[in-house]
Amino acid sequence: MKKLFYRSLSFFNTIESKIAFYPTVLALLGIFFAFLLIYLESLGVSKYLLEKAPILVVDNGNTAMTILSALISGLISVIVFSFSMVMLLLSQASNNYSPRLLPGLISDRKHQIILGIYLSTILYNIFILFSIQPTGDKYQIPGFSVLIGILGTVICIYAFIYFIHNISQSIQISNILKKIYTQSKIRLTEVIEKETPHLSPFPDSEDWHEYHSEKNGYLQNISYTSMIGFSKENDTKLHILPYKGSFILSGIPLFKSQKELGKKQVDQVLQNISFAREELVEDNYVLGFKQITEIILKAMSPGINDPGTAINAIDYLTELLALRMQKKDINVIRKEEVPYVKINTVDFKDLLYQVMVAIRTYCKHDVTLCQKLLVMLHYLLQQKTYNEDYYDNIKEEAAVLLADAKEAITNPTDIDRLTNLAKTFTFQLNHAAKNE
Repeated sequence: MKKLFYRSLSFFNTIESKIAFYPTVLALLGIFFAFLLIYLESLGVSKYLLEKAPILVVDNGNTAMTILSALISGLISVIVFSFSMVMLLLSQASNNYSPRLLPGLISDRKHQIILGIYLSTILYNIFILFSIQPTGDKYQIPGFSVLIGILGTVICIYAFIYFIHNISQSIQISNILKKIYTQSKIRLTEVIEKETPHLSPFPDSEDWHEYHSEKNGYLQNISYTSMIGFSKENDTKLHILPYKGSFILSGIPLFKSQKELGKKQVDQVLQNISFAREELVEDNYVLGFKQITEIILKAMSPGINDPGTAINAIDYLTELLALRMQKKDINVIRKEEVPYVKINTVDFKDLLYQVMVAIRTYCKHDVTLCQKLLVMLHYLLQQKTYNEDYYDNIKEEAAVLLADAKEAITNPTDIDRLTNLAKTFTFQLNHAAKNE
């Protein structure tokens, strides 16, 4: 039952990120509501309303059909324009910032819900229009249902106004950076809070039995509860080899087991590992670092050349790196202080290097950004850390950055300024260490 629950949860998280998920759900609700109103009409709700508040009820069949037809055609025009705006947003974000931002923008729940409101109202009006049937010389008029259709259209108009406002805000790079930073921070904070103090170490898995993947895709989620249950049941320990968020090819080593497993047992382990064809920041905080880094690279490309955006992105990157310094490089899942599952994670050294090497390639010729990067590294040296080795990694990146800047920058004054800045930061750090 637990396996079914976690697999269902993983499936729901996957389809929820699709742009058609919420529109489809709301459209089905619109159809259901239309049939509910048709049933209420058969009970005489319109007749009651006509007696109590006749001004609210349309009592002419031709007028009702004309109103519903006009509402349907108008809403179809609105939804076409809204979809066009979404496609324009995705195209502009991909061209100006990074294609990696598209999954996050597509999964924006506000846009999906607004489009779903349009679809549900259109389908509701269509089914109500079909329910108007001629009876002799008169029409059977669902006056109350027509009133609800008009009110739904008014809601769609206000939703369209909000949609224009929200989409104009979503395309701004400051809001995109803030969203990526917030999602990454939430995910990284969750990972840090789940870590337990160092207790018994995880055994060395070098000589363990190795098993391969049977699927392709990004390693998205792992059911830790089921993994622990499997390990206890089979009296073994598991070591997941790839990083979470890395792309897995069929046939490559996926996990190791302390004891040899049979085919059925291997299948049980694989069922607790889910793959996806896209990456989301909500599942993997490392993707947030990648997206912010790619925004910096895109901003400093010759076609855009926007140092201001790059500086803002470095500010967000600084905060995330400072938070990452509080996390261990090893992720061990325990229960009752007993280690059962080890999961490889991206080391702080590798994460910092991958971020800095990409930025250095595009920004080493820019004095302003080199100064900003030195300030970032100096700030990280002043932060609390889980591992003192992180400080050495930061100092190494500062030295490499300064060396690349000296080769790329030809102006002696600029080189001296960067060199003196690096020396000042080093002196301040050493002075603070002596005072402690």
